[in-house]
Amino acid sequence: MFKQNALATIAVFVTWTIIDILVHGNLLVETYLSTPHLWRPEAEMNSLLMFAVTAVYGFCFVALYQYFVQPKSMSKGIKFGAIFGIAVGVVAGFGSYVYMPISLHLAESWFAISLIKLTAAGVIVGSLVKGPGE
Repeated sequence: MFKQNALATIAVFVTWTIIDILVHGNLLVETYLSTPHLWRPEAEMNSLLMFAVTAVYGFCFVALYQYFVQPKSMSKGIKFGAIFGIAVGVVAGFGSYVYMPISLHLAESWFAISLIKLTAAGVIVGSLVKGPGE
């Protein structure tokens, strides 16, 4: 079980990192550049901390699936990830929109990214994490 969870956590981390690089480093660059007063300069960003946050978040996602989803299956993993994605997307996207002067486009983008990332993580846990005897 430890090996499955470790492999799933690594796969989730790599998947989320690739998605983040593609989306935040390419697709949303112009949006971020249009609101420089909201963001730290790139030189002040802490990449190591960013990776650590992603790793802990991925570990927690895998652990929640492992401990609370029964029986485990691809279908359950996708549903778990999608529901988790909706929750996180609402908080990260529209919750941020309530408090920060970001555009509705950025809020919608953050919602969509959360849904995509967490659904992808659901596919990963659904395929890699099995319960005892499964």
